[in-house]
Amino acid sequence: MTDAPTRTGSAIATRLDRLPFTRAHLKVVTGSGLGWALDAMDVGLVSFVIAALISEWSLTGEQASWIASAGFIGMAVGASVGGLLADRFGRRSVFAVTLLVYGLATGASALAGGVAVLIALRVIVGLGLGAELPVASTYVSEFAPARIRGRVIVILEAFWAVGWSAAALIGYLVIPSIEDGWRWALALGAVPAAYALVVRWGLPESARWLERRGRHAEASDVVARFESSRPLRAGSDAPVAPLPAAPGPSVATHERRIRELWSPELSARTAALWVVWFCVNFAYYGAFIWIPAILFSQGYDLVKSFGFTLVITLAQLPGYAVAAWLIEVWGRRATLSVFLVGAAGSAVFFGTAAGEGGVIGAGMALSFFTLGAWGALYAVTPEMYPTSLRAAGAGWAAGVGRIASIVAPLSVPPLLALGGTPFLFAIFAAFFVVAAAAAWGLADRRGIPLDDR
Repeated sequence: MTDAPTRTGSAIATRLDRLPFTRAHLKVVTGSGLGWALDAMDVGLVSFVIAALISEWSLTGEQASWIASAGFIGMAVGASVGGLLADRFGRRSVFAVTLLVYGLATGASALAGGVAVLIALRVIVGLGLGAELPVASTYVSEFAPARIRGRVIVILEAFWAVGWSAAALIGYLVIPSIEDGWRWALALGAVPAAYALVVRWGLPESARWLERRGRHAEASDVVARFESSRPLRAGSDAPVAPLPAAPGPSVATHERRIRELWSPELSARTAALWVVWFCVNFAYYGAFIWIPAILFSQGYDLVKSFGFTLVITLAQLPGYAVAAWLIEVWGRRATLSVFLVGAAGSAVFFGTAAGEGGVIGAGMALSFFTLGAWGALYAVTPEMYPTSLRAAGAGWAAGVGRIASIVAPLSVPPLLALGGTPFLFAIFAAFFVVAAAAAWGLADRRGIPLDDR
C-alpha cells in the first residue's frame, strides 16, 4: 500500500510532536475554535427559533421537526464530502469555504417568509456546517504534539459550549424581546461569512497534509514557524532543531480512501466509531434541539423556558474542562464511556424531573456529561486513521452521525405522543448506553504519534 505511513513516521511529524505548546499552536486552536463556536451558535439558535415559530407561525410538531432536521440533512452530506475535499484540497481552504457557505445561508434564513423556504435554506446551512466540523478537528489534531493531542482537541471542542451559550444568551435576550426577534437572531449567524477570510489568510495549512501532497518545502516552512514561536509556559521544552523532510507517500483517490476505512486493519475501528457517532448524535440533538420547545409545551413561557435553557447550557463548559483533564489521565475510551454513562443517567433524571429546581439540575447534569463526551469523541476520532485517511475517516463518521441527527428531531413528536417526556428521555438514555459500550471498540492512542498504526 503506497499511501500507508511507516511506523517511524516522517520528519515533519517528528518535529511537530517534539514541540512544546507555543503561541503558534494557540493561534491555530483559537482560530479554529472561533469557527467552531460560530457553528455551535448557529445550531443552538435553531432550538430557540423553533420554539418562537411554534408560537408565532402556529407550527405543527411535524413542521417544527422538519425545520430542525433540515440542517442535519445538509450536515450529513457536508460531513461526508467535506472530509474527502479536505484530504484533496487542504484543511484550511475547505474550512474557510464551509464557513462562507453556512454564514451566508444563515443570514439569508433571517429573510425567510415561510416554512418551505426556511427548510431549504437550513439544508444549505447544514452543508457548510457538516463539512466544517470534522475538518476543524482534523486540522488542529495535525498540529498538536502527540503527548497533549487529546487535551488540545477537547479544548477545541469546548468552543462548542461557548457558541451554544452565546445562542442561549441571544435566544433569551433577543428573540422574546423584540418583534421578529428570531430573524435578528439568525441574522447574527452571518458572522462566519466574514470570519472565513480570517481563516483563509490568517492560519497556516496543515504541515502533515502539505507533506502528503509532496510540498515538502512548504511543510518545513510551516513547522519552522512553530519551532521559532515562543512556548506559552516558561520552562517548556525547547523547540527542536529542524530536520530534513522525508518523502511522503502518494495521494489516494476518494474511492480508495473510502475502501481503506473498511480494510481489515481499520474496519473494527470504523464500525465502532460509526456506532458511537450515530448514537451520540441521536440522543444529543434529539434532546437539546427540543428542550426549549418541550419546556414551553409544559407551561413555561418563552422567557422562562429560554432562561432555563441558558442555565442548562452553561454546564457544558465544566463538562469540557473535566473531560480535557481526564482524557490524558484515564485515556480516550475510559473517559468517553464514563461520560456517556453519566449522560444516560442524567437523561433518565431529566425525563422524570419535577419542579423548576429538578428540571434545571437534571438539565445541567445532562449538559455536563453529554458535552464532555462530545469532547472525548472529537479527540479520539482523528486518531483512528493515518494522515491520508484522517479527514475522510472523521468526515464519514460525522456523516453517519448526521443521519441520526436528521432522524432524532423528527422522532421527538411521535415519541412524546407515545409515552411523554419520561419515555422520550429513556430512549435517549438507551442510545447513550449503546454508545458507551461501542466506545470500547475504539483504539486508545493516548500519547502515540498520529501516523503510527
